[in-house]
Amino acid sequence: MSLQPGDALTSHNFGLQIDGVMVEYLQSVDGLSIEQDVIEYQQVSADGKPVIKKLPGVKKAGQCTVVRGATQSSAFSQWINQSIQGNMGLARKNASIIFMDYMNTPVKRYHLRNAWCSKVDASSAKAGEASALTETVTITFEELVIE
Repeated sequence: MSLQPGDALTSHNFGLQIDGVMVEYLQSVDGLSIEQDVIEYQQVSADGKPVIKKLPGVKKAGQCTVVRGATQSSAFSQWINQSIQGNMGLARKNASIIFMDYMNTPVKRYHLRNAWCSKVDASSAKAGEASALTETVTITFEELVIE
């Protein structure tokens, strides 16, 4: 049974693709947004009244934060290392964050053009504690396209 028209997605399952290959399933995603400048100008109408107009300006680049379990995903770790080492020829990739329904069917995609990792934070670890280790990765991108 698939989603019916008007059904909202739930935050059930989502993953990260790099260059079309699924490399990691994620614990959380934050900060996916599109923004552009707003150009405001004033003019005077034919009858002498001031008129304010707003136009779309330049799109802005952005960043998002993903949290993943500290797994052995070599493709994602390699991407992080290329980025942090400044090897931008290899690090800039087209990535997609894919949201899936409860049957793991992709239903929404956020395409990140020329994306690279700008920050990695490992979760705190404490001896004797039974919690999963995670990594919080900040992904910087030049353009976001929603599909």
